[in-house]
Formats: sequence, C-alpha cells, structure tokens
Amino acid sequence: MRSIETIKSGRNYKAVSIGSIDQIIEHELPMGPNVIKGKVFVGQAVGTTGSELSFQTLVPGQDSGFLHTHKTHEELYIILRGEGTYQVDGEQFAVSEGTIVRVSPDGHRALKNTGSENLTMLCIQYKANNFTEADSPMMDGNILPDALNW
Repeated sequence: MRSIETIKSGRNYKAVSIGSIDQIIEHELPMGPNVIKGKVFVGQAVGTTGSELSFQTLVPGQDSGFLHTHKTHEELYIILRGEGTYQVDGEQFAVSEGTIVRVSPDGHRALKNTGSENLTMLCIQYKANNFTEADSPMMDGNILPDALNW
C-alpha cells in the first residue's frame, strides 16, 4: 500500500506527493468494512480549508461501486487518463482524458472504466453555492510587486 509523503511545509503551505499517476492504483482507502483500492483523499494531508480532493484509478471494467449524492458538496470530476462512462441521474455519457464533469449535491453519480487502460480521475469537492462574483480569481487575486527569486 502506498502512502502520502510530505515534501515540505511552512506557515502558509504544505506540499505532499501521492506518487505518479501510475502509482495511484497502489493507494488503499478504508471505508467501513471495505477497502477501496486505487483511491486516496488528499485534502486533509495538505490542510485544505475550503475543499476536499481525491484521486482514483479504476482498472478496465471497474466502476465506482455505488451511486452516491452529497448533503452540501458539489463535485468536479476531472478525467486525467483513460476513458469511461459517467452516470448522473440515470443519464450516461462518455468521458475521457480532459473531460470535466460538475455534479450538484443532489446528483446521483457513478463512474465506470469502459476502456482497455486504467482510468484515473481527480475529484474536487467543495460546498455548493459558496462562491460569489467577488470570489472570482480576477477579484480575489493580488499581484505582488516582489521580484521572483528562483
């Protein structure tokens, strides 16, 4: 079983490694009496305060194992590698590398690898209806006058 490795941390940051995309399959996530192979949650490891994120690899023919919803979290599924079928509220559609799917908390969702190679995705969870126009990157970001020092 692979584990999350801390690379460096400081007052305003923490950097970790889960390994390469090919090594995500080596992680195991205990969920009650079951263990989900190929899934790792990373938010707590890096100290996120407004979101959770996970990586998951499904081998050919594998699905997420269950439909699920959330109480308050919206999710973004970003397909990093492979191809599959995504299901939301009984509708199915093809996904592949570069596909991004947003699902509201009430959406009944699941993912299946329908390809011949591993399917790897990143899922970002965050509280739905939380951002306003003032939270846009152009409004929230500050460009500093400090010189870059590499």
